[in-house]
Amino acid sequence: MGQKINPISFRLAVSKDWRSKWYATGTDYTDKLHEDLKIRKYLKKRLHMSGVAKVVIERAWNSVRVTLHTARPGLVIGRKGSEIEKLTNDISALCGGSQVKIDIIEIRKPELDAQLVCENVAIQLERRIAFRRAMKRAVQTAMEFGAEGIRIRCAGRLGGADIARAEWYREGKVPLQTLRVPIDYGFAEASTVYGIIGIKCWINKKEEKPQQQQGGRPRGGQRRDRGDRNDRNNNR
Repeated sequence: MGQKINPISFRLAVSKDWRSKWYATGTDYTDKLHEDLKIRKYLKKRLHMSGVAKVVIERAWNSVRVTLHTARPGLVIGRKGSEIEKLTNDISALCGGSQVKIDIIEIRKPELDAQLVCENVAIQLERRIAFRRAMKRAVQTAMEFGAEGIRIRCAGRLGGADIARAEWYREGKVPLQTLRVPIDYGFAEASTVYGIIGIKCWINKKEEKPQQQQGGRPRGGQRRDRGDRNDRNNNR
């Protein structure tokens, strides 16, 4: 397999869920799609240092619900909820005056979130920390926090080299083709002096065990006791 598919879209029908939850037809669909793109771009720029890993947008009639998964909810909320009010007003303006509600979900272990790991490495590369050191530190931290496996990849002019290349590190098990494995995927870009460096990360948190069949006959039929067979032969 080429393994070029996005791990999140690959698992949408199994273990992952959509990040935009609404239904529309015709030109209304186009308008809402571009509104979602504007909301995500605005939040990514405004909450750059707040550790926002995922933005889920839900729509119902004339209302929009935005759920922020963040590692630093205090920075998002602000003093006495001042930041939330500003975000609500700005997003409402982007949505054409629709009623907006913002929910915040805290990420307990940001070291095991692939998007936050990528953004952390990107920040280190922008501060001119050696890319190998940043990648190895991210791998080691994730494994210490209980990850089953992690793979991280950096591509671009690594270390300011004239020719772009890609380097990656992997530790543990990261089976990308096994759908029941909850692979978390993240991508970020580091804007360095010598160009943009792309960072990708795959984290295997823990494999879900297949559910055992309850009730009914076990697969392959039920095995009879040999004693029943001997009794039947003796009665002949």
